[in-house]
Amino acid sequence: MMTYFGFLGWFLIIPIVLLLAAAAVDRRRGRRLPPAMQAWPTAAAIALHVVIALLYTTLWDNYLVANNVWWYDPALVNGLVIGYVPIEEYTFFVLQPMMAGLWLIFLLRRLPLAAASRSRPSLRWIAVAGMAVLWLPSLLILLGDWAPGTYLALELVWALPPIALQLGFGADILWRHRRLVALAILPLTLFLSIADALAISLWGIWTIDPQQSLNIFLGGVLPIEEFIFFLLTNTLVIFGITLVLAQESHARFGRMRAWLRQALSPAQTLDEEVKYEHDLNQAKQT
Repeated sequence: MMTYFGFLGWFLIIPIVLLLAAAAVDRRRGRRLPPAMQAWPTAAAIALHVVIALLYTTLWDNYLVANNVWWYDPALVNGLVIGYVPIEEYTFFVLQPMMAGLWLIFLLRRLPLAAASRSRPSLRWIAVAGMAVLWLPSLLILLGDWAPGTYLALELVWALPPIALQLGFGADILWRHRRLVALAILPLTLFLSIADALAISLWGIWTIDPQQSLNIFLGGVLPIEEFIFFLLTNTLVIFGITLVLAQESHARFGRMRAWLRQALSPAQTLDEEVKYEHDLNQAKQT
């Protein structure tokens, strides 16, 4: 019988080891990332997203298990539970962004990148508006307590705000590199969805509550919410690492920081003048 740790070993740890081996071969052969994607060390970019994924997912996933949106077979985990979630689930939070990041780096070393072009703020606004159009109905489903929509609504309410933040900052950058982004997200989502279908239908490692899901099954076995979960989480990681690595993102962030400093400078000047007057008055009194 396949255990949860066995599942992690076959479907995440082995691919990670293979991708690390490919990265080592690439380094020996002198195959590097394109200069436009060297703003950060790749290991640091992946590690940052592992930490974010662990912190951002923990409370959300504990809520799902606590409310029986999904549950796991106690016989197929090692028994160490933190909150409501087994240690294997936290391990998954670490391994998935590692695999996604390494897969993106593998592609970056092989695919040509589109040339930089002018900034397109309108595209960023349109992308954020699109996320809001999806997010608001999801929130209404949760507030309206429609049970079959619970799992899907919880996914969208949780994942769309950070995706909107990424798009608000760099939708035009991501669109320029859409071929890379699509090739990073879609095959990985398909791979993890197939693995998840096996975990549910063949091994029974975890179960999705039919009362709190739409009961729409891809391939007759995979709840559509599970496919959407992997699509959302892979999107978060691939968008994030792409933006962190892009030189253009760092230049944009520098301009935004300079603008913010300039916008705040009058207030800072006023504060300095008030402090100066206060110190002067105190000196006169003494």
